[in-house]
Amino acid sequence: MLREDTVFGPIHSRRLGSSLGINLLPREGKICNFDCIYCECGWNRDGRLDSRIPSAAEVRTALETHLRDLRDAGASIDSITFSGDGEPTLNPEFPAIIDDTLKLRDRYFPGTGVSVLSNATRVHVPEIFAALRRVDNPIMKIDAPSDSLAARINRPAPGYSLQRVIGALRGFNGDFILQTMFLRSPGFDSSSPEVLDGWKAIVRDLHPREIMVYTINRPTPEKDLVKFSMEEMSVLVRDLIDEGFNIDIKD
Repeated sequence: MLREDTVFGPIHSRRLGSSLGINLLPREGKICNFDCIYCECGWNRDGRLDSRIPSAAEVRTALETHLRDLRDAGASIDSITFSGDGEPTLNPEFPAIIDDTLKLRDRYFPGTGVSVLSNATRVHVPEIFAALRRVDNPIMKIDAPSDSLAARINRPAPGYSLQRVIGALRGFNGDFILQTMFLRSPGFDSSSPEVLDGWKAIVRDLHPREIMVYTINRPTPEKDLVKFSMEEMSVLVRDLIDEGFNIDIKD
């Protein structure tokens, strides 16, 4: 499901409530350095009809128009959320766009959080890290505890290094949200010891302020994927909850 508009919604997000979305990537295409087997936007190869990335000026204009209209209509929003058709930090003007968004948020909807859904692959880039530190909710994805396992579920572009991601995320000092997909496929099982034990070790290392554990609930490009139930996920992370980690479980 590709999102056509640069600014869209508000939509109801199962994780963030009433969310005004920002897509920093092509309106009718997809650009991502992951090619996840569960991505609701489909395979990267199927999103190449449009490759034009919106500029910071275009995003600022579209966002201000939406925020002004929503304010004038008396609407409320819980989050201004960067998601869209791929990885938002791939937009070359991402840091400037974050600055513009924070200013517009303060002008029209002070108190509303700014959230970024990211696969965390570019957190090691200093200007990207600095921009993510400025938002209220940097939501960083780790689905697998090794490069070889990430290759099965996330299918990252060449050069991916989980250890580089973990090293960069340590710079948040726990002030970020970790997001993890739980699923079963013919080649990957989030509940298997090789996945689950390694993932828990990463959680304990990074100690994020919140962990979002969720499962598939939309059509996926790879078939034969199996979702987890709320009960299953609760059991799998029970020891982390008992240790005091703040875990939000969504089906």
